[in-house]
Amino acid sequence: MAEIIKKGDFIEIEYTGIIPDSGIIFDTTDESIAKKNSIYSKEMQYGPVVICIGEAQIIKGLDSNLEGKEIGRKYDLKLDPENAFGKKDASMLKLVPLTIFRKQNINPFPGLQVNIDGMMGTVKISSGGRVIVDFNHPLSGKQISYEVNVKRKVTDKSEQVRHFLMLKLNLKPEAFKASISEDTAVLEFKQELPKEVKDIITQSILKVIQLKKVEFIIMKEAPKKEEKKEEQQKKNA
Repeated sequence: MAEIIKKGDFIEIEYTGIIPDSGIIFDTTDESIAKKNSIYSKEMQYGPVVICIGEAQIIKGLDSNLEGKEIGRKYDLKLDPENAFGKKDASMLKLVPLTIFRKQNINPFPGLQVNIDGMMGTVKISSGGRVIVDFNHPLSGKQISYEVNVKRKVTDKSEQVRHFLMLKLNLKPEAFKASISEDTAVLEFKQELPKEVKDIITQSILKVIQLKKVEFIIMKEAPKKEEKKEEQQKKNA
């Protein structure tokens, strides 16, 4: 009998997000699909991802829908706007003075994606000196679906810690190392982390993963070629 996914489980998944009405693919873990649909980004790390159910590491509707499903199966999950990117909020339509755009040498037109004071929006109307920008998420108000392949359950605690931190801190795999010694997570980083960051990491790991302690270590730099050569010369002397 297949194992059922529970809250707190770490699972490895592959997924592709689709807008059913148009068939447009807007998100995927598959690099070839991303390239084929012109949504590929060099900044993205493609391939299966490991998530912890109930920790809001993915869109909430997808997270909640995976709970109760079976390991090793594929699913087509449809999400209403409330469980996806939210309903359209009229208060997120803002009138932005044309002078704001002129200061940035931008000529606004309907459909243009803009960044105003750190908020991403889409120009809806640009006429007679009036520019209305929609700061709702581009997919708000839309039903979406995800094709999900639940590949396996992840039980190795060092793998759980590694993937948990990669998502929580948006870290690349080579940025740190994670291992488990008895009930302690040993984390190696290339440089010292601020105390506030260490506290967040520690609290998160102890809460989500059944461990008792977190230790932080600075990675030792690999010897440079010249240093290796000197060491070898001393050994041969």
